[in-house]
Amino acid sequence: MLYAAVARGSFRRYSTYRAATVAGTFTNTVFGIILASSFLALWQARPNLGGYDQSQAVTYIWVSQSLLVTVAVWGGGFQDDLQARFRSGDIAVDLYRPVDFQCWWLASDLGRAAFQALVRGTVPMLIGALVFRVRLPEHPLTWALFLCSVLLAVVVSFGLRFLVSITGFWLHDSEGVRSVMLVVSMFFSGMLLPIGLFPGWLGDLGRVLPWAALVQVPADIFLERRSAGAALGTFGTLGTLGFQLGWAAVLLAAGRGAQWLATRKVVVQGG
Repeated sequence: MLYAAVARGSFRRYSTYRAATVAGTFTNTVFGIILASSFLALWQARPNLGGYDQSQAVTYIWVSQSLLVTVAVWGGGFQDDLQARFRSGDIAVDLYRPVDFQCWWLASDLGRAAFQALVRGTVPMLIGALVFRVRLPEHPLTWALFLCSVLLAVVVSFGLRFLVSITGFWLHDSEGVRSVMLVVSMFFSGMLLPIGLFPGWLGDLGRVLPWAALVQVPADIFLERRSAGAALGTFGTLGTLGFQLGWAAVLLAAGRGAQWLATRKVVVQGG
């Protein structure tokens, strides 16, 4: 119940920034229109590029724009709060709380993601469906699988961002690591281009890295490029959802291990 309350509090907190939410939703929509128009021109010149037809390519853009802030592809969310607490020294208070440090921030991030999915996830997609010809799932089960995939994408994203944030225990400022992670995340998540368009070994590498779980996997499930059976069956050697679940478990475990190492030594800044 405690972590549910933390998630609800985070949801309410983000819902208070109404002007920022409207501005962000407008920005997502504008960039979605620009990118969808660019993809249309590219697919007219190269039909079925990467195995996507025109409507699938356009839909991919709108799904990725809907997931951009929901799964925090650019980072942010709890990272900003945690970085501020490293600088102020309030991180010591967090560690003294009679709650699990990692679970506290995970619950907070899930609340953030729920609000962003509700607003910045749905509005751009609805506008995209009105302006362009998009491909919606044909099977009701696909919607449930897509929502499960988005939830797992948020957890994988949290795991990556938590590991980056934990470096603050040693570096005292993780901004440099966050900047590197931003570039890697944008490229290998499929946010800029579907990973299927990457050549040779780069595409093979991108498919097995955890960043593919953020955008590429949920988008392919939404487009039903992986059927319901495939989503629960084989994705190479792993199920599609199993791929996300596996990376979520690995990253959460790695974050917990890094947290244990970081809190073994006390460092006092400024005195």
